[in-house]
Amino acid sequence: MLLIYCPYCEIERAETEFHCGGEAHIARPSDPEKATDDDWVEFLYMRSNTKGIAAERWRHIHGCGRFFNAVRDTVSDKFLTFYKAGDPRPDLEALAREAGK
Repeated sequence: MLLIYCPYCEIERAETEFHCGGEAHIARPSDPEKATDDDWVEFLYMRSNTKGIAAERWRHIHGCGRFFNAVRDTVSDKFLTFYKAGDPRPDLEALAREAGK
């Protein structure tokens, strides 16, 4: 079982309390009225699907209900850090070096 830390509740709980929302830091088209179909396809469907260190959105569904971000190694399932939604993404390369990847 994975243990996940919620940066809002400031507690570590079982993964069954959380839901993964996919890749973090996906930016909407800056001007939706002028966005092409290809822009919308890119925003809605295209993901990097990284093998290794990746930033993900998570939601504490059985707790505070808030979204937050986490950096996880998708190979080992080990979480490297957690941070609140809206905070800048940490340096993934530096986190990978610290984790020995």
